[in-house]
Amino acid sequence: MVKLETVAGEVERLRDEMVETLVELIKIPAISPDYGYEGEYDKAQKLLGIIKDWPFDKVEVYNAPDERAKNGVRPSILAYYYGQDGDKSPRLWILTHMDVVPPGDLSKWAVTEPFNPVVKDGKVYGRGSEDNGQSLVASLYAVKAMMNLGIRPKRTVILAFVSDEETGSHYGVEWLIKNHPELFRKDDLVLVPDGGNEDGTFIEVAEKSILWFKVKIRGKQVHASMPDKGLNAHRVALDLTYHLDKHLHEKYSERDELFDPPESTFEPTMVKNPADSPNIAPGEHEVVFDCRVLPEYDLDEVLGDVEKLASEVREKYRKEIDGMLLPEISVEILQRGDAAPPTDPKSEIVLLLKEALRKLRGKEAKVGGIGGGTFAAFFRRLGIPAVVWATLDETAHQPNEYAKIDNMVEDAKVMAALALL
Repeated sequence: MVKLETVAGEVERLRDEMVETLVELIKIPAISPDYGYEGEYDKAQKLLGIIKDWPFDKVEVYNAPDERAKNGVRPSILAYYYGQDGDKSPRLWILTHMDVVPPGDLSKWAVTEPFNPVVKDGKVYGRGSEDNGQSLVASLYAVKAMMNLGIRPKRTVILAFVSDEETGSHYGVEWLIKNHPELFRKDDLVLVPDGGNEDGTFIEVAEKSILWFKVKIRGKQVHASMPDKGLNAHRVALDLTYHLDKHLHEKYSERDELFDPPESTFEPTMVKNPADSPNIAPGEHEVVFDCRVLPEYDLDEVLGDVEKLASEVREKYRKEIDGMLLPEISVEILQRGDAAPPTDPKSEIVLLLKEALRKLRGKEAKVGGIGGGTFAAFFRRLGIPAVVWATLDETAHQPNEYAKIDNMVEDAKVMAALALL
């Protein structure tokens, strides 16, 4: 316990340096080419510059090819700090991501511009400050505190700073697992500090399946005063959306109290049609559903129900116009992630994290599941126990996003404890 208290004290001493590092990283937009930006290359170079003189035992850079990105790559950095038995020590991964989401509506950023970070009232404001800069910096300084004290932890710590978390991980964790499976071991422990609650007492061990799908309806646009001359795609879409919403909620209605909310959710989110005047009956319409489905349900069955209802609505409105049978209805999958097996609440990583929170904060943590997706799922599919945990005010993706400095410092202490206990 003396060692843990000593390391915690060293983390506290590094508080100002942690803030400076977070500020420097926020200044570099690391936004996916999916949004028309250059990706993570510049931030990766900055990070490598920061740690170049730190006594890591090994630093590796893995470049996923992506011709859209700066220099054609999406980098991920792995930095190893060996435990007491060298590279034969048991291993703890702490995975954070370098990429951030776009800033959104600039007029809503009242404290500062998104990539011009400001330190104010114990917080660091800027895009990517909480998601995922806070935890990235916390993981760095959990290790630096041990380095400064000359302490080798019980477990080798592997800090992974990866690309592409915000747009699917195809060039990040998923790419690493597919192309470098030798990096990972079944007895590894994994912490993904990319979700949590305000007091750090929630440990995520399970995630729902994710399904985003778009329904496209094609009718025929006409003047709204003569609807019989065409087919109003908007009306067809309203009918289909209502029955989809009703059917999915009624059929997939089981509850699992591990999750919050405890039931599957099926939310119509985005809509689009070309009507730009009140007197146009549109010939096209799109609606997107965001579905978060309990793991016990099969997404293929959900999609089958969507196709069946689409077919029924198609037949209800079917008519021939200009030699074509309308409406045309298609279903496009935008994103699909089938739920991974949950991490056992009695697994070593969960018990370690509970113990660390008990020792450092005097708090009892609870385990549960979430509707959102993290890259912990990739490890769970490999049979590697992974937890998602951090202390967050949950300002991610919002205007005026901030990281609370106390959260960053206190989480670094917990991360160090996971390596030491």
